[in-house]
Amino acid sequence: MLKGKIVDLVIVERTDLNIVKNWINDVDFVGEFEPFQQFTLAMLEKEYDKKSEYNEYFIQNKEGVRIGLIMHFKAGDQIGIGYMLVPLERGKGYGSEAVKIMVDYIFLHKNIVRIQAETHTSNIASQRVLEKAGFQKEGVLRKSFFSRGVWRDTAMFSILRDEWEKPKVLPLGYNFN
Repeated sequence: MLKGKIVDLVIVERTDLNIVKNWINDVDFVGEFEPFQQFTLAMLEKEYDKKSEYNEYFIQNKEGVRIGLIMHFKAGDQIGIGYMLVPLERGKGYGSEAVKIMVDYIFLHKNIVRIQAETHTSNIASQRVLEKAGFQKEGVLRKSFFSRGVWRDTAMFSILRDEWEKPKVLPLGYNFN
């Protein structure tokens, strides 16, 4: 478990995949800016079993209630992150802290120089989350994905190791066991 001040990140286990399936198949959870795809439990189990450079975590509040998901994954030679919160928990700072925790974890745990994230160009809330965690907007990828019948643009954000400098939430000597 990665512990923050207002949220903790808990790795998703294979036995948790039914919760993940229910969330990602819910158009309200996914929100207006993400592709709306449907996944079976068998599909998620197959992906879970073969992942190697991909980890998914529950975002949970300090009462232990699961309120969202955050993940890191291989993006070329770099690491990408993505995140989603249940609608009633958005706008409370949970996403911002979860991203800061994930950035700290990745830079403390992996020898990489860059973490990147993409967000829909109209998703101002997600862009603010990334900016609060130290990400900088690099530009717009035009018509980079097809969702809900339309080709959409995404904004590319990144943070470099030398911009990060030091952990924002996790202490330098954090024990990952």
